[in-house]
Amino acid sequence: MVLLLPVFQPGDGLPRLVADVRKAGFDDAIVVVDDGSDHPVDVPGCTVLRHPANRGKGAALKTGFAYVTTAHPGHEVVCADADGQHSVDDILRVATRVRDSGATVLGVRRVRRMPPRSQVGNAITRVLFRAATGRWVGDTQTGLRGYPSTLLSWLVTVPGERFEYEMNVLLAAARAGHAIEQVEIATTYLDGNASSHFGSVRDAVRIYRALLRFVVLDR
Repeated sequence: MVLLLPVFQPGDGLPRLVADVRKAGFDDAIVVVDDGSDHPVDVPGCTVLRHPANRGKGAALKTGFAYVTTAHPGHEVVCADADGQHSVDDILRVATRVRDSGATVLGVRRVRRMPPRSQVGNAITRVLFRAATGRWVGDTQTGLRGYPSTLLSWLVTVPGERFEYEMNVLLAAARAGHAIEQVEIATTYLDGNASSHFGSVRDAVRIYRALLRFVVLDR
């Protein structure tokens, strides 16, 4: 199992998360992809990959997947946000589920605990995703996801460089018939999710464009 953490301008939450995961008994590899932060990230006990300039979360995830396929072949991957949103218990629960099921596993946030803008955006994308694919996903934008090793090479081929990538992964998985499992998680938002790098309008447009493109191409 590999824990993959894509980061951009991370704060104190990153070393704290790594330390807490280690204390909880996670002794496998932790890979951090620094997506062009102003100050290079250095986290003891982790492999740190770096983009010279910011390319987007999707690009950072794909860099991590490509690295794991060669450096840790046969290992599942759990992706988490490093800003304190995801608890160690939930990360480990997703890790256990992906290992046991061999499926893609989504950590589904409780809607009532989301900031208002996240609640509205998630509600819209949930409905549109079901209309487009016929499959129900409780949280299309969750950053806590587990992937089996058999999908890592495929994940690198999914288009998208920024936040739309994670939507593209779900759409492509639905089209390919890949199994998707879901576990409820208790996400913590700090200062109303102020640390998020999601650019509301611009990134939302990218996500809805991905949904529209899926519908058009699937006809």
